[in-house]
Amino acid sequence: MDSSHVPLAQYADRLRRLPPFCGPVRLVGVDGHAGSGKSTFADRLARALGGAPVLHLDDIASHDALFAWTERLRAQVLDPLSRGETARYETYDWHARRFGEARQLPPAEVVLVEGVGAGRRAVRPFLAELVWMDLPREAAWERGRSRDGEAQRAFWDGWIPAERKHFTEDPSRPFAKELVRECPEGYEMREGPAGTAQNPGFITHREEPPAVR
Repeated sequence: MDSSHVPLAQYADRLRRLPPFCGPVRLVGVDGHAGSGKSTFADRLARALGGAPVLHLDDIASHDALFAWTERLRAQVLDPLSRGETARYETYDWHARRFGEARQLPPAEVVLVEGVGAGRRAVRPFLAELVWMDLPREAAWERGRSRDGEAQRAFWDGWIPAERKHFTEDPSRPFAKELVRECPEGYEMREGPAGTAQNPGFITHREEPPAVR
């Protein structure tokens, strides 16, 4: 397919024009394997959107519920946003292993939700757009392990089979409208399996390469 080069701001403008499916909110999911760069991409996109709120699913999940957080997300975030209300959710402290500080998430024009499982079956009806960070899982996991170091080795040993099981039972990539890859000049985006003719080909965002988070 032909490619064109546009800034993230242009993609942000397209997101603003999408119809909302979570009350007044255009909820945009950023999914992908652990270590694929979801947080960094979401943060950069949020800035392009003028400071859009970002919900990190690491704040919703926990050691005891790596993926069994759907009901908490629905009750504390999706339902309030659907009513046009500010969501208030408890955040998990991965070091203290307990939920603590509560944060607020306003019903902004666009809200980003990033994390493994952001495009899961129970969340997709609320999404205006689903983005998949298209880095193969082995490469993503290797980056994640390198990022987190030896101190998190035991966690990764448990995480990887849990992630495999999750995506086997509830895959996200087939429902993504955008596939995103990092490239030396920023990000390369192409139409995903669920894309439409409204977004053909590749879109490259000419920015400095992001740090992996």
